[in-house]
Amino acid sequence: MSIDLTCSIPAGAAEAWDYLAAPGAFVRISPPFMPLRPVRQADSLRDGTAVLEPRTALPGPLGVRFGPRWTAQHDPSGYVEGERFVDRCVSEPYAGLTGWVHHHTVTAAPDGTALLGDRVTARVPGRMLAPVFAYRYRTMAMDLDRIRRFSGQPGDGEGRRTLTVAVTGASGLVGTALTALLGVAGHRVLRLVRGTPRGPDERRWDPSGPAPDLLDGVDVLVHLAGASIAGRFTDAHLATVRDSRIGPTRRLAELVAARDGATAMVSASAIGYYGADRGDEILTEDAAAGSGPLAEIVAGWEADCDPARRSRARVVTVRTGIVLSAAGGMLPPLAAITRTGLGGRLGSGRQWMSWISLDDLTDVYLRAVVDPTLTGYVNAVAPEPVTNRDFTRALGAVLHRPTLIPVPGVAPALVLGTRGSDELAMADQRVDPGALRDLGHPFRYPGIRAALAHELGAETLPTAL
Repeated sequence: MSIDLTCSIPAGAAEAWDYLAAPGAFVRISPPFMPLRPVRQADSLRDGTAVLEPRTALPGPLGVRFGPRWTAQHDPSGYVEGERFVDRCVSEPYAGLTGWVHHHTVTAAPDGTALLGDRVTARVPGRMLAPVFAYRYRTMAMDLDRIRRFSGQPGDGEGRRTLTVAVTGASGLVGTALTALLGVAGHRVLRLVRGTPRGPDERRWDPSGPAPDLLDGVDVLVHLAGASIAGRFTDAHLATVRDSRIGPTRRLAELVAARDGATAMVSASAIGYYGADRGDEILTEDAAAGSGPLAEIVAGWEADCDPARRSRARVVTVRTGIVLSAAGGMLPPLAAITRTGLGGRLGSGRQWMSWISLDDLTDVYLRAVVDPTLTGYVNAVAPEPVTNRDFTRALGAVLHRPTLIPVPGVAPALVLGTRGSDELAMADQRVDPGALRDLGHPFRYPGIRAALAHELGAETLPTAL
């Protein structure tokens, strides 16, 4: 069957075309709720090759590839600069099964907006494709809006300063999304890797002793790297989490300080700083630190940035809440359980969950990179925290499943241990994004239901945004 879709977005046609051609666009507009994940973007819309692979979004060893790769070849005969490109699936078994051919068009609408066109000929039900394009159109429109807003420059990009941004943890959930957004925003990304660099856009980073010239030519360092906090809270696990953050962060901060203001530092942190049991207390950036193993680790992690703070460098510390993404983290397993009809509130369900969509989190980091007025501590959470009960109801509503079976409060301890359950699964934190609110920062998804619908493919297909 074929589908033929159009959607106008508030951007110029040239701006929309440049976005689609930019590094990172393929990642940005690939829906996380689909099993095919982007591996390589085509280096040319005219005749390049894009690759995806089927991969689970589950954590740890469950997050594996489970089938052959999908290869899409761009067809030069269908290419018109600034207006049209075509890709077709050329890899088996997908090519024979689907006969996939996708015509993309970008034209100027009478009102000056960009009219995006997508015509797909394939043996794929249209109902499966509609959520894909709903996701693509909204993500692209919002990306372009945020790039314009935060840069303070006109939409055509003229006069917009191109920054060189070094990123640790670039291959993680947040790092993958952020480096893609930085790419479509026109910035150069240097991935700081622990292995052998592959090409000029990677530099080797030794966390125990980084090279003195690691940050040469870097305008902003974004430090995301650290061992996953999720897991059973044994002494060994906590030591791994601590050692991956405390020490490596200080050594990077010392390099930033040595740059004498030439390099800004944007460092990840976590709302675990406030402690796991704060009840109904509204926690702004000025709230006191909490107690417990995670709060102690996060406090030390933040203190490691002090050498940069004492220098002329601009330093932003991003205290991140529960990140919602269908590509990883807590949402995929929760959604899988809910789809079976076995989902339900955890314990009493009264504990506060301070969450943020992955796209909103990358917006916070983009703003921290490009906005010279943003400094200090930032609570990266949505403006509308929810209780676990309300989160569970929203997830069930988006997935059209009942959520009537409560999960006993002791159940998470079987997986995470008592400390892990208290610090993660049963954490009760009502965090407020005060610093972002004071800046008038726009959130794509301030409410939980819209955020879940975006991540899980339950949005309606728009014709205009």
